[in-house]
Amino acid sequence: MTWPRSSTPPPQAPPSPFGPAEPPTPFGRPLETGPADEEGDQFDGGKQPSWLKRKLGPVFAAIAAFIAKFKTLLLLLPKLKLLTTAGTMLVSVAAYSFVFGWTFAAGFVVLILVHEMGHVIELRRLGIKASPPMFIPFLGAVITAKSLGQNALAEARVGLAGPILGSIGSAACILIWHATGNDLFRALAFTGFFLNLFNLLPVVPLDGGRAMAAMAPWMWFAGFAGLVALAIIWPNPIIFIIVLFGALETNRRWKIRRAGGAEQQAYYNVRPLDRALVAGVYLSLIALLVVGMHATALTRTFG
Repeated sequence: MTWPRSSTPPPQAPPSPFGPAEPPTPFGRPLETGPADEEGDQFDGGKQPSWLKRKLGPVFAAIAAFIAKFKTLLLLLPKLKLLTTAGTMLVSVAAYSFVFGWTFAAGFVVLILVHEMGHVIELRRLGIKASPPMFIPFLGAVITAKSLGQNALAEARVGLAGPILGSIGSAACILIWHATGNDLFRALAFTGFFLNLFNLLPVVPLDGGRAMAAMAPWMWFAGFAGLVALAIIWPNPIIFIIVLFGALETNRRWKIRRAGGAEQQAYYNVRPLDRALVAGVYLSLIALLVVGMHATALTRTFG
């Protein structure tokens, strides 16, 4: 799923969990001074053997230096974009593991990553900077960009790039299934085909809605009606959330399109040949995904 955004200032670094910058002292409090013994050594207000101070002093200094460096590393972590993807991937794998087991969860999250990278690659091919994928457990993943292209045709290409690469990733699971005989990869292939097919529903912000921007924007309403019907037939929280976002985004896009002047007309002005090519890719993807689901369907019995 791709989502346009406006540029915002970078978030402030979170406060350090280690408190003030001063290095901690051993035993959690400052060293106290007291009367020195006959050897001139003092530790924590009492007489201690001189070798203890010589041995532990460098250790405490090393610990303090390590903590200081670790604090600096923690402050830099939020700025590393790779950790956004890797961290949210791990969270998603952990969440899905409670339902599917960790092996399927890991493969499932990788398939979502492959799908999202299709959007990222196409955006960068168009010269548009895109954020790394951010995973949301049980909702998939999302990337953000300042725009989806200069016109509806570019938006359609960005939208379809995800299901195209995602379908290739799912098809690769079929090869691994045949090579290993492990039905785990068969199940992953089926699930990948299904999710890419679901994303082709003609409603924004799903990928099918992006394709409809270049084909027939009025199909957003037909897609939304189908989504509502799906929510009634198969009610679950995830579908309800998608219906909510679909309603908001469809209303926003249609209002902008109706109220826009020459700029909006130019955005949705797509040549008949390009519209036909987008329709051909869109319908071919649907057909191939249905065939893929049929080829990898696995009958399961319970009990």
